[in-house]
Amino acid sequence: MSNRFTVILAAGQGTRMKSKLYKVLHPVCGRAMVDHVLTQVEATQPQQIVTVIGCGAEQVQQLLQQRTQYAVQAQQLGTAHAVLQSEELLGTKQGTTLVISGDTPLFTAATLQKLFTYHEQQQALATVLTAQAPDPFGYGRVIRDDHDQVQKIVEQKDATPQEQAVREINTGVYCFDNQALFHYLHLVRNDNAQHEYYLPDVIELMRKDQQTVAAFQMANFEESLGVNDQAALAQATALMQLRINQQHMANGVTLIDPQHTMIDIDVTIGADTLIEAGVTLKGKTQIGANCEITQGSRITDSIIADQVRIESSCLEKAVMQEGSDIGPNSHLRPQTEIGPQVHIGNFCEIKKSQIGARTKIGHLSYVGDATLGSDINVGCGVVFVNYDGVQKWHSEVGDHTFIGSNSNIVAPVKIADHAFVAAGSTITADISQHDLAIARARQVNKPDYWSRLPLAKDSDWQ
Repeated sequence: MSNRFTVILAAGQGTRMKSKLYKVLHPVCGRAMVDHVLTQVEATQPQQIVTVIGCGAEQVQQLLQQRTQYAVQAQQLGTAHAVLQSEELLGTKQGTTLVISGDTPLFTAATLQKLFTYHEQQQALATVLTAQAPDPFGYGRVIRDDHDQVQKIVEQKDATPQEQAVREINTGVYCFDNQALFHYLHLVRNDNAQHEYYLPDVIELMRKDQQTVAAFQMANFEESLGVNDQAALAQATALMQLRINQQHMANGVTLIDPQHTMIDIDVTIGADTLIEAGVTLKGKTQIGANCEITQGSRITDSIIADQVRIESSCLEKAVMQEGSDIGPNSHLRPQTEIGPQVHIGNFCEIKKSQIGARTKIGHLSYVGDATLGSDINVGCGVVFVNYDGVQKWHSEVGDHTFIGSNSNIVAPVKIADHAFVAAGSTITADISQHDLAIARARQVNKPDYWSRLPLAKDSDWQ
């Protein structure tokens, strides 16, 4: 096996995306397109990877960091011109160079590995990765001679009607003898409709010199999808999502409706977890085994242990420990940790708080900037008042405490173990162990009140 190198083309603006975000940075199932490409390239273990950047160069570098070297294409003058910008880094090397576009997120390492191997076996100067397209419009056509060898690759705009009828398309991925690649790049001209320097013209120049040009036809056309507009982005996302969901199901996850379940590529899920339709799992979320996540839940960058139930709720950068449950219609905000066997009921919001084991927050409550111990009962409508208009304050509640319904806990306060807060209280001071705190106005009953009102007669209420 010869030395292997890769050039990733990621310099274009992507004007057809009609977006301020540069094309290769558009996400597909949780990763930017160019990140998908680089990840698959890395799996083929090349000696050197160069990413050609231009529009959005700083953002691409910030994303990919030191995983690749960079060459800059200051003016976008075509794909051949883009590859030529990597000459300073690769021009003198001996070996095989893979060229791939940063807007093709569906290629797999397995396909790229097969292309490398086939190219080396054929001892060709260049090998084109091709596919049979159901509708080849917009793709460069692979034109073969009478001996089934690659004669040339012609772009849609420059193809004759006969050439446009060809269904074998150029996927935009190539393997080249590295030194030959840079030799021929200097010979490419821009005599075409766009006045650009096309990389496929290298193939035609090699054929004119009687050099061996091979073609490897991949089995799955869908891998070759290039994203040039929002419609293609949606199509790529759907295909990637199907691939991700099939892998989770193969690993023992039950997806009730895979076509309506959105799971990012970096999400992990344990076996025997059941996920209903309409669930969205984002970022680097980790979900354990034997969990249940019901319709409409959205979980982002959170850690879910085994045997957790999430019913139609939203979690952001939160932790739920084993056996806990939440919902329906509740919200865990960042820096929230729910302990084992904790119950968070419906219409609750927890923010930047730690909830101890077996504590119950049944319904319609807000807990913010608080530490709650174990075996606490939080009644309906309890509010932890954590913000004074200037800064956030923290509250602490001890084990085995009871907080009655419709109470306000005005931070900062400390409530000791086994304390009792009477319903309807507004707590502004610390509560000692075993104390009962009542902080509300005394009830006053006024006798014969209704008889003194102007509208006291029954006929006035009819």
